[in-house]
Amino acid sequence: MTAVQNSRSAALWFILPSLLGVFIFMVPVPDGAGSLTIPIAWMAGNVGDALAALIPWLLLALLAVSAVGTILYRAARPAFLENEWGRTLFKASPFWLVTRVLGLVFGVAILFQLGPEWIWGDDTGGLILELASLLVVVFALAGFLLPLLLSFGLLDFAGALLTTVMRPLFKVPGRSSVVGLTSWLGDGTIGVLMTNQQYVQGHYTKREAAVLGTTFNIVSVTFIVVILGYLSLEHMFAPFYLTIIAAGLAAAIIMPRIPPLSRFPDELAEGITADPRTAAHAAVSPGTGQKHDEEQSQPLLRRAWDSALTRGSQVRVREVARSGASNALEMWLAVIPIILAVGTIAVVIAEHTPLFSWLGYPFVPVLELMQVPEAQAASETVLIGFADMLLPAIIGAGIEAEMTRFIIGALSVSQLIFMSETGGMLLASRIPVKFHHLVMIFLGRTIITLPIIVGMAHLFY
Repeated sequence: MTAVQNSRSAALWFILPSLLGVFIFMVPVPDGAGSLTIPIAWMAGNVGDALAALIPWLLLALLAVSAVGTILYRAARPAFLENEWGRTLFKASPFWLVTRVLGLVFGVAILFQLGPEWIWGDDTGGLILELASLLVVVFALAGFLLPLLLSFGLLDFAGALLTTVMRPLFKVPGRSSVVGLTSWLGDGTIGVLMTNQQYVQGHYTKREAAVLGTTFNIVSVTFIVVILGYLSLEHMFAPFYLTIIAAGLAAAIIMPRIPPLSRFPDELAEGITADPRTAAHAAVSPGTGQKHDEEQSQPLLRRAWDSALTRGSQVRVREVARSGASNALEMWLAVIPIILAVGTIAVVIAEHTPLFSWLGYPFVPVLELMQVPEAQAASETVLIGFADMLLPAIIGAGIEAEMTRFIIGALSVSQLIFMSETGGMLLASRIPVKFHHLVMIFLGRTIITLPIIVGMAHLFY
């Protein structure tokens, strides 16, 4: 094969899968019900509807395999689990072992409606079971389709092209722009999956992975429409989304520069070495502060194109498929049980105790100072979104002042960290964030975005 043919083949391997990946994960399309969604969400919804009768039982089987496999690995380490896949899927600390078992217990209780109703009711365990059932499908599809974005050169192209933007603004590599766009235009769960995969492959340091996992993973446009529906604000979609963008960008610029994110070390995960193809296009040489000679000699666009072609020419479909299967299994067996365990506990606390109302009291004078109508009622929703992002909209739906409902909805989306989904996923991933980090990040985002959202609300009202 000639050099021209080699170059053409590499270009096709880069361009066609990458464009397909961008369409599947980033391009809004009509959902047939008068709203917008992205193709991956549309596919997940249709597959979920087609398999609706089977998914709860598949979910229960996954919870059982996760719990029993982890117990078996820790107790006996049988030969059939003492391999790369066995260690990846079932090697867990005692804390995560207990969490997986608790996820199975909650799954059985919710599915068969056993025990007290406050565990399996529609507003608590039932809500989490519905979410987990959808994630079963999303994880399967994303596991096999995410390589379209990750493995064919798009990240390398964006990394070389956008480092000069992403580094100064957000303190992350240029390749993370694809993760950020996928999260903002697609769905936060996909963003966490992408960040986790790139982190364990040596593309991000601990600090970069923590920033990306907690800063860009906004909920999907479809979910935003759901929140607006609860709050009777459908007519305010454009101002609402503009407010989220303004608040989100401010938080994305500030949060990486303050604790706890600023204190994560700039080192790779234990046992991981940097991908040489990524390292070759870093903005500066480690330890020298000098730009690479290659970067000085080539135009930026040419360097990005060559980087993408190099990746495209090295793609091995079998390896990509194997990686996709491994990613889907890991999300099924590691994340789903934690969503069931942590999410159910968080929602039960939010629904059946006054804890979050008490925690919201200090915000009453702040909201009054900002001239927010019905400040007392609004304060009860400020922190409850940490349990589940939909709870502020449900609680705030009865507030009369439209401006206050607008603030409640925009704040709940901008806070990003909620334990029933992204918070649980982050804890289950390899990304090095702990529960106390999530609490601090949630509070930090609340403090940063609240004044911006209130200011925008005053402009619109």
